[in-house]
Amino acid sequence: MSIKLSNNRIETLAKAVRKTGQLLSFYEGVTVDSRKVKPGFIFAAVKGYKTDGHLYIEKAVESGAALILTERHPEEIDAGKAAVMQVEDIRATISHLAFAFEDDPQNGVKIAGITGTNGKTTVSTLVHQVLSTLGIKAGLMGTVGRMIGDEVVESHLTTGDPEQIASDMAEMRSKGCSHLVMEVSSHALDQKRTEAITFNVGAFTNLSHDHLDYHGTAEAYRDAKKRLFDQLDENAVAVINTDEADAAHLVKDTKAVLWNYGQKDESMRIISNNADGLVIEIDEVLIESPLCGKFNASNVAAAYLVCRALGCSAENTAAALASAKGAKGRLERVEFEQENDASNELPAVFVDYAHTPDALKNVLETLRNMEPEKELTVVFGCGGDRDKSKRPVMGEIASQLADKIMITSDNPRTEDPEAIIKDILKGVKGDAIDSLADRPGAIRAAIHGAAGNGMVLIAGKGHETYQEVMGKRHHMDDFELAQAALVARATQTQGEN
Repeated sequence: MSIKLSNNRIETLAKAVRKTGQLLSFYEGVTVDSRKVKPGFIFAAVKGYKTDGHLYIEKAVESGAALILTERHPEEIDAGKAAVMQVEDIRATISHLAFAFEDDPQNGVKIAGITGTNGKTTVSTLVHQVLSTLGIKAGLMGTVGRMIGDEVVESHLTTGDPEQIASDMAEMRSKGCSHLVMEVSSHALDQKRTEAITFNVGAFTNLSHDHLDYHGTAEAYRDAKKRLFDQLDENAVAVINTDEADAAHLVKDTKAVLWNYGQKDESMRIISNNADGLVIEIDEVLIESPLCGKFNASNVAAAYLVCRALGCSAENTAAALASAKGAKGRLERVEFEQENDASNELPAVFVDYAHTPDALKNVLETLRNMEPEKELTVVFGCGGDRDKSKRPVMGEIASQLADKIMITSDNPRTEDPEAIIKDILKGVKGDAIDSLADRPGAIRAAIHGAAGNGMVLIAGKGHETYQEVMGKRHHMDDFELAQAALVARATQTQGEN
């Protein structure tokens, strides 16, 4: 049996399911993963970036799939006993059907979506922390993890697939969440994973060099981000960083109300910025934050406006931001308890997720500007099986802003770590350069070799507690490694005194 439906018809069908549950009497669920197929499921055969779902139709049918969705002509599909439905836009179809099977879990929930190269995690975490401080029960979906009620669940993608999003939202709603804050990646937007979501707020942080291995060009990457704002309706608010050159392009077709923040148009102003934190002014409101750095000033401003757009008062939002620490692994100081008096002889060590040229530049400039007289060491690498063009660029940035450089592995994945290091070295200039593929060894060497009153930045992995090598994840935590190295150095220093 074969059926052909337009995407508009699919969306209408999905809406009907949400209202009547009619389709649920025929099918049990929808998935793009043949391993998740159960009897009565709809299997969506998607031709993806790395594999083609059509190769797994036989396996899906063996597992009980009752309907196969495809963009191909039904006569091209051998689905055995299963029915075949051809649709115009399979990714949008999946998104709508996933939400239909979960009884439209966004109903009654206010949703904020944050996109941008850098800052998504910090902004979304700040917003979630403010809402929680104000007694508003909110869910969180992002890079660091997913907050479902009081439960923290590990994330493998910044933005999950439609099934995961719909399932998580349904669970959040069942636990009383009235709000959801989510990071929205360019991959998710391009693949229409969030197509069925009605966002109340969309926010743009910034745009810089990243993910060109997937998108191909900077323009395609930018236009993927633009989809979030094209998706907003006239009842939504678009929070936009006007310091970014691409800001106007991203919102040129949006129907949403525009709320801007930026230093160039003076819609926000940095009053103070030092190691103790920030004070900024926006909408004639002074906001204090424990975060530091010019880039974090923009993140705090974005978080403030998103909270305001979600209905929080200016006074309450500013008060809550004063204690909001943001996301783990974002320019986070490595602290440890010690029983000796060697603290003044140890370097200040920071861990940050910076894994793009712009992010590395921002965090190095922040540390350099805070303590310009102190020696600055940076430890970093680049991910394998990802955009190779950024590797020498990051090497050059490190040369310009750090006094000492230690190049090491990030997540090498299926690439040779030494080959990645060689790519980075092509952009490095200067003499104070070391490389060691063994990341734990590189962190120890950098901390032991740093000046006693200096600073060490360990960049690239931030909150991650693993290293991915040849398809396997091994435990590796930069915080643990840095703490151990500081303890060892403190013990050594004490023994020498």
